[in-house]
Amino acid sequence: MTLEKAIKKVKPLDRNAMDIAQKRWDSIAKPLHSLGKLETLLIQIAGITGNAEIDLSKRGLIAMCADNGVVEEGVTQTGQEVTAIVAENFLNYDTSVGVMCKQNHAEIFPVDMGMITDTKVRTDHKVAYGTKNMTKGPAMTREQAVKGIESGIAMVEELKGKGYKILATGEMGIGNTTTSSAVASVLLNQPVEEMTGRGAGLTSEGLARKIGAIRKAIKLNQPDPSDAVDVLAKVGGLDIAGMAGVFLGGAIYGIPVVMDGFISCVSALIAMQICPAAGDYMIASHVSREPAAHLILEHMNKEAVLHADMCLGEGTGAVALFPILDLAAAVYHSMSTFDDIHVEQYEELK
Repeated sequence: MTLEKAIKKVKPLDRNAMDIAQKRWDSIAKPLHSLGKLETLLIQIAGITGNAEIDLSKRGLIAMCADNGVVEEGVTQTGQEVTAIVAENFLNYDTSVGVMCKQNHAEIFPVDMGMITDTKVRTDHKVAYGTKNMTKGPAMTREQAVKGIESGIAMVEELKGKGYKILATGEMGIGNTTTSSAVASVLLNQPVEEMTGRGAGLTSEGLARKIGAIRKAIKLNQPDPSDAVDVLAKVGGLDIAGMAGVFLGGAIYGIPVVMDGFISCVSALIAMQICPAAGDYMIASHVSREPAAHLILEHMNKEAVLHADMCLGEGTGAVALFPILDLAAAVYHSMSTFDDIHVEQYEELK
């Protein structure tokens, strides 16, 4: 399915299902709205799926893996070989998010979107062997960016067909905080230095190189802030493209998709620029420690549940939301109602 055709399938949230979920929460024997965001998250999920019977039993993490040509500019602490190593470790659940997924009964689906080498990770959605150095020209062509987005949509279609009920987004790609900062700076029209952090642990000298590389790439490529695909192609990455597609796929196929940290939020921002209605299908998990993260969430009108100073990536923040959703669902499904205990129901204060 082409991107153009796909986004035409996005519909508004199911308000009837949301009303039913709201009434269920209000009937539960506790003060009204007293579980706060735990309630609103489940109401949102009802709207996304069109079903107030919330089922989060089968969950997956899509981890988009790709390499970035801008690494040539000395903007990272480690070399590109780390991308392939971690990507393969996803298969064995031998990463931070892998351990978290096992604990939360979630499966990992790593996807090679554009690593510089082939590994045991699936390559059927591979668009290129790494992007080009964006300080010397566009990171990729517009066609490659669109193909990356369409691959993300296809992954959601595949997992929907296999019965998955909720998806988390994750990534692995050395240099991807550089590309994410570049995209965020352009789309939010903010100074590069305010959008750029230390990533996986840069020195002050490394951070200066990173900021300089982003400024150079933006000046050279002149991405159009009104065209998210143009920005993605010129200063983004294929992991970002794939995750943007996952967010669009969630809206197209009616599956809640959980945002992770900074890089995932940039992908969500791109998806929402392409199709504004898709924003309602995205669930914010946490506020990353990267400087631009809270600005993106504010721009998207999203409130994250977790404020834990996390900045690891991989999907760790998104998966950390799963047990909180499980707790909310347990109360939603199992708690006694006011009718059950023969107590008059609370009413909204006028």
